[in-house]
Amino acid sequence: MTKPVVLIAEQLSPATIDALGSDFDVRHVDGTDRSALLAALGDAHAVLIRSATRIDGEALAAAPQLKVVARAGVGLDNVDIKAATAAGVMVVNAPTSNIVSAAELTIGHILSLARHIPAAHASLASGAWKRSAYTGTELFEKTVGIIGLGRIGGLIAERLRAFGVRVVGYDPYVTPARASQLQVELLSFEEVLAQSDFVTVHMPKTPETTGMIGAEQLRSMKRTAYLVNVARGGLIDEDALYDALSTGVIAGAGLDVFTSEPPVEGGSAHRLLTLPNVVVTPHLGASTDEAQEKAGISVARSVKLALEGDLVPDAVNVAGGVIDPFVRPGIALVEKLGQFFTGLAHGALTSLDIEVRGELAAYDVSVYRLAALKGIFTRIVSENVSYVNAPLFAEQRGIETRLIVEAESPLYRNITILRGTLSDGTVLTVAGTLAGTRMVPKVVGINGYEIEVPFAQYHLVMRYQDRPGIVAIYAKELGDQNINIEGLQVAHPDSSGRALSVLTVDSPVPEAVLNKMREAVGADLFRQIEITED
Repeated sequence: MTKPVVLIAEQLSPATIDALGSDFDVRHVDGTDRSALLAALGDAHAVLIRSATRIDGEALAAAPQLKVVARAGVGLDNVDIKAATAAGVMVVNAPTSNIVSAAELTIGHILSLARHIPAAHASLASGAWKRSAYTGTELFEKTVGIIGLGRIGGLIAERLRAFGVRVVGYDPYVTPARASQLQVELLSFEEVLAQSDFVTVHMPKTPETTGMIGAEQLRSMKRTAYLVNVARGGLIDEDALYDALSTGVIAGAGLDVFTSEPPVEGGSAHRLLTLPNVVVTPHLGASTDEAQEKAGISVARSVKLALEGDLVPDAVNVAGGVIDPFVRPGIALVEKLGQFFTGLAHGALTSLDIEVRGELAAYDVSVYRLAALKGIFTRIVSENVSYVNAPLFAEQRGIETRLIVEAESPLYRNITILRGTLSDGTVLTVAGTLAGTRMVPKVVGINGYEIEVPFAQYHLVMRYQDRPGIVAIYAKELGDQNINIEGLQVAHPDSSGRALSVLTVDSPVPEAVLNKMREAVGADLFRQIEITED
């Protein structure tokens, strides 16, 4: 019997090969040699890569037997996930392989800033002996602020406790109970910036978090404070940071990530490299032998599962394994429902029910719980979210989850409802279904309001006291910005007379316009929601 072909396109650890075992025909190719890669993909069933090999539509077209693309690491910028999904090719990565390495690098940046280690080294190496020029500061009894208390943020808090510091944190999706478990004092974003001697950022990069620390936020920090970013380039406005560091608004910064990598000469990131109060590293968060070995072993195991037809928890685009064809189309729907839920939530989630009703009740729909959590956490945590780590994120935050399956479904053949309790006790529900023979994913309910809106990339959701002329108000504001309303539905008012409008628009709405619309409409609920596709 012919063994499945596993193609290794970049240098991986020997442990990766060992983890594959003897059941596969393991071949090697230089993934940066495009013609050699395309030729080698011809009979490959799986390909293992790191960051240098590009798997795009052309590569997928050259691989008619390909079942899985495995990235030995976290980032997937070099893989066209949408094209892979369309081709029926599973994409897997190693989402937890680098969390310890990233946390330790963050601590390294904090210590380097506190004691001026890189500058002192460079000075001494050049022949100078300037002890007084590099007088530092102790961490002991200082305040360290962590923005984003996900898995990496939690590891950093754990390690910081050994230094005798006060650890404060901000994360809108972390409950007080979880913060207490981490021994972190939960504060507002503004309070963390104002009170901290060191601030480290560990948020996902989304439209809401891009540039979240700009000139105004930097001015609110102590003049003696240091800022660290080992998470994502773009979370800090680099031009504003350059100005703040040049004029003494803050004392220094430690950066491992940039908006442009490598920084382009003349760009905002490149200017930061010239400053004496900046410590920089070239995106080394996952660059340890241990992280690379963990990543290789992890994806090797995923490849084995995928080629053996088992469930692959680390799949980022599809849930592999034995899932009934009747169940599989709903996975993407439930992921989108999870993202929509997060977009509407105004506080941390404490419990979640995933209700599946209709003909699906006769099938195993346990994957829907994973899909819902993956969707919910996609826009909350800085790490890549998969079917294996989404339940861990929920467990870490003390979120109780239940899967409820019922055959009764009066309005739809099948419907999935996410019903979550938030930290202030309020309950949020969103419902979705696949409609028609084309199985179009739609939102069909929000907090008891009945609607039927196909999922798109950008939505606006607003609730207001029903009165004539509301649609004209927000239509004018959007029209003035050349933003097209591609879809609109207004739900009937509830017992209090409040109506709900759900809009689909063709581009994101600027924050200033959103605020103007909110005020003009008099909305008590107003959210812009972006749905991302794998």
